[in-house]
Amino acid sequence: MIDILATFITFFAVIDPIGTIPVFLAVTDKFDQKAKHRIAILAALYSAAILIFFVVIGELVLRALSIPLPAFQISGGIVLFLFALDMIFGDSKPEGEMRLIEKNHDETAVFPLAVPSIASPGAMLAAVLLTENSVFSIWEQAQTVVVMLAVILLAYILMLLGGRINKIVGSSGANVVSRIMGMILSSVAITNILAGLREYSTLFQA
Repeated sequence: MIDILATFITFFAVIDPIGTIPVFLAVTDKFDQKAKHRIAILAALYSAAILIFFVVIGELVLRALSIPLPAFQISGGIVLFLFALDMIFGDSKPEGEMRLIEKNHDETAVFPLAVPSIASPGAMLAAVLLTENSVFSIWEQAQTVVVMLAVILLAYILMLLGGRINKIVGSSGANVVSRIMGMILSSVAITNILAGLREYSTLFQA
């Protein structure tokens, strides 16, 4: 039996459902409410599929490719930081990317919502570590997956509420929130990069 509370807190921290709200507000600003709901559910489904993939075969794939787990944390932090810079200094997305997103809801749901916002490098890392085959039984791994999916469901609910917040505060208010949250996201991104570098350095010291 796993520690459900500890596992929930871990996935809540690495998935960060609250931090997904400003990303959702930024990339769905020009969509209607029906489209936002579709993007939110697609993002939740895609992120769930990605994290379940890492639960099932992520450990085997990373070992086969000789990729250190902290490398995901570093690369994802860089991507998230670049997106945060767009939120702070410019539009939430460059015009060219926004036109592409408007033509295909799947594009928006996959990037940056499913990856790296929900299925973040930290979440991928946690999915692998908390379901390590040599440590946890199949039943314990199944419990971990259920807890992980519960956090993703919470992220989905908060994305829907985020759409309502966007409607209340208006475009100018959302713009201010987006830039403020961009600062927060940049801090989170740098934290992920530094944590990944720290973990990476310990591999060489070992």
